[in-house]
Amino acid sequence: MNEEKNLTLEKAFSLALQNPQNNLEAAENLCKDILKKESNHFKANFFLGILSAINKKFDIAKHLLNKATEIEPNNSDAHNNLGNVLKQIGDYKKAKDCYEKAIQIQPNNAPLHNNLGAVLEKLGDYQKAKNCYDKAIQIQPNYLFALNNLGNLLKELGDYQKAKSCYEKAIQIQPNNVAVLNNLGNLLAKLEEYKKAISFYDEAIKNNPNHLLAYNNKGVILEKLKKYSESLKNYNSAFKINPNYNFLLGKIFYLKNCLCDWKHFDENLNSLKDKIKNNEPSSSPLSTITLYDFPELEKKSSDIWIKNRYSDKNKLGSILKYKTNKKIRLGYFSADFHNHATTHLIAYMLELHDKSKFELFGFSFGPDQKDEMRKRVSSSFDHFIDVRLKSDEDISKLSRSFRIDIAIDLKGFTTDDRFGIFIKRCAPIQVSFLGYPGTSGSNFIDYIIADKTLIPKENQKNYSEKIIYLPDTFQPNDFIKKTSKKIFTREELELPKDGFVFCCFCRNYKITPSIFDIWMNILKKIEGSVLWLIKDSNEVINNLKREAVNRGVNPDRIIFAENMPLAEHLARHKMADLFLDTFPCNAHTTCSDALWSGLPVITLMGQSFSSRLCGSLLNAIGLNELITTTKKDYEDLIINVAKDSKKLKIIKNKLENNKTTQPLFNTKLYTNNIETAYKEIYKRYHSDLPLENIEIK
Repeated sequence: MNEEKNLTLEKAFSLALQNPQNNLEAAENLCKDILKKESNHFKANFFLGILSAINKKFDIAKHLLNKATEIEPNNSDAHNNLGNVLKQIGDYKKAKDCYEKAIQIQPNNAPLHNNLGAVLEKLGDYQKAKNCYDKAIQIQPNYLFALNNLGNLLKELGDYQKAKSCYEKAIQIQPNNVAVLNNLGNLLAKLEEYKKAISFYDEAIKNNPNHLLAYNNKGVILEKLKKYSESLKNYNSAFKINPNYNFLLGKIFYLKNCLCDWKHFDENLNSLKDKIKNNEPSSSPLSTITLYDFPELEKKSSDIWIKNRYSDKNKLGSILKYKTNKKIRLGYFSADFHNHATTHLIAYMLELHDKSKFELFGFSFGPDQKDEMRKRVSSSFDHFIDVRLKSDEDISKLSRSFRIDIAIDLKGFTTDDRFGIFIKRCAPIQVSFLGYPGTSGSNFIDYIIADKTLIPKENQKNYSEKIIYLPDTFQPNDFIKKTSKKIFTREELELPKDGFVFCCFCRNYKITPSIFDIWMNILKKIEGSVLWLIKDSNEVINNLKREAVNRGVNPDRIIFAENMPLAEHLARHKMADLFLDTFPCNAHTTCSDALWSGLPVITLMGQSFSSRLCGSLLNAIGLNELITTTKKDYEDLIINVAKDSKKLKIIKNKLENNKTTQPLFNTKLYTNNIETAYKEIYKRYHSDLPLENIEIK
């Protein structure tokens, strides 16, 4: 009778697994009927436990499968399935115990070793996890899941070539496995083999047209390659599959703005804001700061990003206090130690650092570009280390081995960031500087470098970091920055010979419809004037020209500047009359470039770091009369200056004089100020003083 009952149970269970929608309830009821009469029936407890787990009733599943292990302690399947449930609910230590018991019973069962490896990986015991995957593959050489898991682990550990071998072997076993195809694509992207990466994403999509991750990951690569239209198509395909996929809506909105595609802009703006307020993972912090002037919203966006992307990632533990040294060891971390805006800003500062008091380490995780700026900046460091092929954890360990005192993150949440290095605590003091204009929302970044314009006292609550207030401006500049001696003519730049030239050389994503409205109003009110923008794709040009027509402006009054080397780009600024700032994300390096070139900048200053940045620079060069705080004042001031040639000339003369007398371009003064800040936070740390806001005078 029991044998017949077991066969009936097994048949019902098998049918439920094959077609849960139609057969799950019947199998559950059968198990429950048996348990009412015989509570210690092993298979009824075992099957009902698995069925409950399928229904995500994990507490019930845990109870039933635990009961099954008590009834038959030597049944490895019961221990394994209990382990699976415990892993699902995040109880990794108990899951580990279950898998180990199952392996004691069946030591040559490859899936058990694979499962143990997965949970050990969750516990951060990577070497033992690797051993488990190796054991599973040793037992079953063609075990695809173990090969895939081992590849993922090796990729995380930075052993990219061995990871690649694992994925390639897995694909030989099962060429159409979309998970492995996607993972190999991710690895190749990490190795900057973008064309190959895209081919594997395409293969995954070919085998599964609804493979969301492949669409998303392909979109990321295309975005990195600045192929925004193609990237957007892939993000939209992913969105159709799952509109609630983490951070996807923000990506789509950001890409549309890169293309100046403003259809449904206000609708998207409000929708994204509501999602962030509701703690939904909908927008990256970088996208958020380009769209909103709400510091509290930006902090929440960063907090959501950290919790979703970096939860349970700090496996290295705390750092024992290093002994004080004669020299403070500074570690600058960036992907941009080449011809990049950030490096142009810091190059002279790095050269001026007092090497008798500071030892400089450059950790480069960006492309190994052999340009002039790479050569210049790498020689500024006492130690310049290329870590692009190392994992976040290995970079953190390396930093610790060098006993870095202060780690300076030059990236934040910008393109190619490696924030995981700081989550793992690569130095006892960690500082956010320059690259990202906002809060990290993290308790792993101790300080953010700012000034009183950027972060007024009332906004301190919107920053997770303590604030280092530098006396003039947060932004360093290169006083020896070279401007080409080439003399341009307006004709060769396709500018009108006599008309007033407004310009904005910011990235296109910073141009919002409301700012463009103002710019078009200005063109209508200043006869013969033109707007000079940076040339991007033809799609961007067409979109902006169409938007001009929609606002009653001849599209030919928007001129697009070709890309050119920095020295020549600086020189051509002289052909413009006035630089118009963007809002809510201001011009950053482009503002200081304009001021260095003698071109006045009018800004609209808001509440957020990114909307107050240009105001910080104007204050530091003594031109606070060019700062406005409302859209009306912004438009009125621009028109007033453009119509008053004498006033404009006075402003330009003042700018030319202030370049050498005001703090903005005084790199030596700036370097002294930031070194004072470094000394102060180092001293406070070794004096066991709490983190506090610090004002450098």
